[in-house]
Amino acid sequence: MSLRPANPHFSPLRAPDQSAAPAKRYGIAIVGNDKIIDWLLPFLESYAQTNAHLPLYLVPYDENVAQTRRAAEIYGAHFIEEVPEAIDRLAAELYPGPFNGNRRRLRKLQALALPLDEVAYVDVDVVLFRDFSPLFGRLEAKKTEFIVASPSFEYVYNEKRANYPFLNDALLFNDGFWVTSNQYLKLDHFIETIREDAKIFHEVRKRGQLFAQPLVNFVTHRRGLAITLLPHCVERASHESFYKAPGITFSEGKPLDPDGREIYFAHWAGATALPSTGVFDAAWKEFSKAAWARFRN
Repeated sequence: MSLRPANPHFSPLRAPDQSAAPAKRYGIAIVGNDKIIDWLLPFLESYAQTNAHLPLYLVPYDENVAQTRRAAEIYGAHFIEEVPEAIDRLAAELYPGPFNGNRRRLRKLQALALPLDEVAYVDVDVVLFRDFSPLFGRLEAKKTEFIVASPSFEYVYNEKRANYPFLNDALLFNDGFWVTSNQYLKLDHFIETIREDAKIFHEVRKRGQLFAQPLVNFVTHRRGLAITLLPHCVERASHESFYKAPGITFSEGKPLDPDGREIYFAHWAGATALPSTGVFDAAWKEFSKAAWARFRN
C-alpha cells in the first residue's frame, strides 16, 4: 500500500512550460538501510504526516536495503539506484581501510546531486514535527548559502583549528540537518577542496568515529559559505533539536523550546538505544507504531 503516488521523475529532456517561470524544486534527502529500519520507519511516518507534499529522496547507505526499498515504495519516496562512485572514492581516500564501513556516512553528500533547486538533508534518527516549506526559498548569495539548525562545538575540530585564520570565527554545526543549493555547494567542491587541502583537513578534524561532520564543516568553512542558523532566517523557528533538550513543551502536538519557539524536528544524535522515556520519545513511539502497522500490512 502506498500513502500517495511516487514523486514525478525530473527529466532534463522534458520541455519547459514557456507560459510561466518554472517553480522552484524543493525536496528532502535521507540516507538509510535495513540495519536502521527501526529509525527509518518512524522518520518516514513523520514525513508522511507533515511533509508528504515535498519530494523525498532515499540514498542507500549500502546494499542491505531489501526492507528499505519496500519502505520507500510504501511512502512514495524516490529510492536512488545510482551508486555514488565519486563519493565512495572520496570516502576511501579520506578514511582508508578495508573494514572502515563508517566512511559510507559520506553518502549524505549525494543530496547535493539531486535534481532540486534546494535540498534539506536530514539524518534518519530524526522525526519531523512541522511542515518544512518555510525552510525553503531563504537562500541568498553571500548572505544565506547554507542553513543549519544547531551548533556543535565539540564534534568538529581539534585544538589545531587555532592555527588557521579561516576557522577562527567559523560557525561549527551539527551536520544532521542542513539546507542548501548546488548553486552554492556541489559535490565537486568537496573533491576540489580535499585535493587542495587534505593535509589541513586531517590536521584539524576531530577524531572518534566522526566522518561526515568534520568534512561538511571544513568544506563549507574553507569555501567561505555564508552559514546561517535556522532561527535567523525562519521566523519563530528554534535552533533546538536535541533529543535530551530541557524545558520542551508541546502545543497541539508540536514542540516548543523554553522561549516558545517552534521546533521543527527532534534528533537522537548520539543515542545508543531506541527512544524510551525522553521528552520527544512518546511522539517517536507513536510514529514508530503507525509506521510498523503500515509496513506489516
